Parts: sequence; structure tokens; C-alpha cells
Amino acid sequence: MLEIPIEIGIIVAVTLAISGIFRLLKQPLIIGYIVSGIVLSSVIFDFIHAHEIIEIFAKIGVTFLLFIIGMSLSPKVIKEVGKTSVITGVGQIVFTTVVGFIIAKMLGFSDVVAVYVSIALTFSSTIIIMKLLSDKNDTEKLYGKISIGFLLVQDVFVILLLIIIPFVAKDPSLPEFGMQFIAVSIILVLALILASIYVFPRVSGLISRSKEYLFLFAASWSLGIAALFDQIGLSMEIGALIAGIAFSTTPYRFEISSKMKPLRDFFLVLFFVLLGSQMIPEDISHLAIPAIVFSAFVLVGNPFIVMILMGILGYKKKTGFKAGLTVAQISEFSIIFVALGIQVGHLSQDVLSLVTIVGLVTIGGSTYMILYSDRLYSWLSKYLGIFERRKIREGDTRAAKYDVLLFGYGRTGSFLTQTLQKHNMRCLVIDHDPKTIHELSIRGIPCIFRDAEGLEFEDIDMSQVKMIISLIPDSEINLSLIHKIDKYNQIITIVLARDGSVAKKLYDAGATYVLIPHHVLTEYLSSMIEKYGFDYSGFVEAGKDDTRKTQS
Repeated sequence: MLEIPIEIGIIVAVTLAISGIFRLLKQPLIIGYIVSGIVLSSVIFDFIHAHEIIEIFAKIGVTFLLFIIGMSLSPKVIKEVGKTSVITGVGQIVFTTVVGFIIAKMLGFSDVVAVYVSIALTFSSTIIIMKLLSDKNDTEKLYGKISIGFLLVQDVFVILLLIIIPFVAKDPSLPEFGMQFIAVSIILVLALILASIYVFPRVSGLISRSKEYLFLFAASWSLGIAALFDQIGLSMEIGALIAGIAFSTTPYRFEISSKMKPLRDFFLVLFFVLLGSQMIPEDISHLAIPAIVFSAFVLVGNPFIVMILMGILGYKKKTGFKAGLTVAQISEFSIIFVALGIQVGHLSQDVLSLVTIVGLVTIGGSTYMILYSDRLYSWLSKYLGIFERRKIREGDTRAAKYDVLLFGYGRTGSFLTQTLQKHNMRCLVIDHDPKTIHELSIRGIPCIFRDAEGLEFEDIDMSQVKMIISLIPDSEINLSLIHKIDKYNQIITIVLARDGSVAKKLYDAGATYVLIPHHVLTEYLSSMIEKYGFDYSGFVEAGKDDTRKTQS
């Protein structure tokens, strides 16, 4: 048996090779990760032995993913889409359970098996969907927020079921445990809410003075709260998400998200490899027809009911369609749920094999559907009118929109923000100085704490941005900003340069206007000399005017 570091190294190398093939074929990398797990755990290779260590790494990746997603779900966002998410989530669970039970009975399954299978089909994979939404930069879009909401409804439902099943299996300790579980859960969630309102705004200024310490604090907070929720009987997933929501009230969430994404991506690779390694049923010949039928039902039926419900609630057909695609697969929870049924003696191993096959088919199919949802919609939009009411209540619930992004603040930024506000231009300030961010937050000026160099524009709604101004004199940072906004059309880009040679590089890279401070200063002084010559009183009066402007 290989040493664990060597085994993990080989797993990563094999995953790199297989995923590289999928990338060359322009296929989703998630499918490559899952296929890598299947290959590594197949009868031919039988390579993965360090399951416990890999599972720990996988849980860390899931925790970081949900923590980052949680930071984008502020209490305001939850208020915006909470009702829709609950109605859609509960409606989808009821529909899938009822119709799934009927299908299972028609296929000849017993009542108990039909109940388990139909319920297992209701769970969608929170981890996979959130990863795909994150990759598409869609977590801030309306359909993304609603999808995350009803995925949480499903997670709560499955947790309750995992508690109830032992009671069905004659576990007499459940009622007392259930009451304790509910009480502790409520207290813990309330404590986190209070922390986000009263504690974080006070301590965030202290911990943000060191970026390394800020990252360490965030990692400790996310893992700690996730572990705490796991210990009281809730899932680590819900704990990590709530930890992120509690942190969403701070202006430093974007910086934290940027720092944690590389770690998240590495550990998530191991999660998907582990998931693939568990998807190897022993005998599928007699399960082929039921697997095909249930897979088709999940891929088509689940999106169908979500589109109906969101149409009734007054959302656009495109929003309903894209949200519906996020429930077109079953979850790792489905496999856990059926495995528990086997453990308590309700099911046979064949049922687990069946659900595993459905999981593999639907996860693969839905991944393509979600990643290519815009193309699918363009093909099907003319047929989706039946899912849209004449009176659409869908408003603009996306993140705040801005006309101008201002990088760097200082004295010059203060003058600029005043000018922009005077002309009713919505401005977002992006700065790496915690003190500046704290002062701007007190004054009610929209701002985020980030390094311009590490900023990814996926964190910001770029749909209304018309101008980007960088008051940062670093030419490399400005070049990086220019390259990052290449994909956005017709955005005025104004940056600083030390001299003419740097300005030329910036213009060549695509800058709209380059400001050279000493040239501007020289031009201003020249205009003053031309205007006043040697007139002493003229210069005195001009100085007084400038002073009044700086104090206004």
C-alpha cells in the first residue's frame, strides 16, 4: 500500500490527465473529475485506498465552497428570494415524490422501495450546482439566488428525514433527541445572526489590518462553524453556508473570497473524484430499464415542475427555465439516504445500485444542461411561453448596480466621488486600505475591501458599468485591469501613468484615457501663469478658491 501523500499525488496526476482530455474535447471538467474517480476505483485499477483522508479533504472543499457562496447571500438577498425558494423547493419535493412513487409502482417495486426511491429522486446536489453556478458567475443572478434557496430547502428536508428514519426503525430515543436538536439549532442560528450584526462590524477592522490574518480568521470561522453544526446533528454544509451568510455583512468578503478560491478548487477536485469512486454498481443489467426511466424523469420532470411553479409566481420564462435546470440531477444525499435504508433493514443492495446509476447519469446530463443553459434556452424559448404569465412580477433583485468603478481612493478619490454623486452617477470604491474602507462605510459610500490586482469582476454586477477609473499609479495593476475588462464592451477606462512611455503601453493595451499627473500639473500651472502673469493678488485669490473647493 502506498504512502498517503504519494497516493494523493498520483490521484491528482491521473485526474489532471483525464480532465485534460475532457478540456481538449471542450467538455465540463467536473465530468472529468467524476470519471477519474470511476477509473481509479474500477476493478482494473482499484487504486483509491485512503478513503478517509480523501473524504476529509473533500469536506474541507465543500466547506470552503459553501462558505464563499454564503458570503454572497446577505440577509437582504434571503429576504428577496426566500418566499419563492420555499414555495418552489417544497413544491418540487412533493411533485417528485408523488410522481416518482407512481413510476416506481408501475415498474413493479414494493411500497417501501417505491417510497425510498421517489424521495431519493427529490434531492439535488447542492455542491455540484453551487460549483457550476460559481464557475458561470451566476450566483448573483436572480435564478442563481432562487436555486440556492430551494437547494437549502431540500437540505433541511433530507436532514429531517435522516433523523426520522431511525424512529421508523423503532429508535425510542428520537423524541427527546429531536427536541434537543431543534432547540440547539435555533439557539445557534440566532447566535450567528447576532454575531453578524454586532460583533463582526467591530472586529473586522482589526483583523483586516493583516491580509494573512484575515484569511486565517475566515478559514477558522468557516471550518469551526461547519464542525459545530455537524456535532449538533445538522450538516457541515448548512453550517458552512450560515457561517458565510454571517460574514456577508462585512466589506471584506470579496477579499476573503478571492483568497479562498484556490484552496476551494483543489479540495473540490478530490470531492468529485471521491464521488466518482463511489459510483460503481456491481450489477446493472437488470437495473437498466428502471435507471433509464428514473433518469429521464429527473432530467425532465424536475425542471418541468420548477418552471410551472415559478411561472405561477410571476417570474419570466427564462428565469424559471434556468432555475429548473439546477434540479435536473440527484444528490450525494440520495445515496446516503438509500444507504441508511439498507442499514436499518428496509432496502436491499440493488436499490443502492439503482440510485447510484441514476446519480451518475443525471449528474453528467444536468452538468451539460446547466453549462449550456443559454444555448438550450435560445432553442426552446418559443415553446416556453406557457410557463410565463402575462403579468410578470419579476423585478431586478440582482446585486447593486454601479455606473463607475473607482480603484484607489485617497484625496483625489474624495473629489471624484463628490463629482460623481453631484451628477447622480452610482460609484463603487475598491480599495485595499482597511481604514479607508471603514471611513467610507461610515459615510455610506459603497465600497469593497480588495486588492485591485486580485479582483475578479465576477464579484461585481458589470451590466451597468460605463466607466472604470484607476487612481493607482502601478502600471502592472492597471494593465491587469485593462486586460480583465476586455470582454466587456464600451467601458471607458481611465488610468494613471508615471510617464509617456508607460502611457503608450496602457493605450496599446486598450485604455481609453491615460492621465499623467505631472503633465496635468504642468498644464495647470502653465494656464495659471498665462492667466495671472506676475499678478500677486491673482495667485492669492486662486489659492483661496482652491482651498474653498477642497473644504466643500
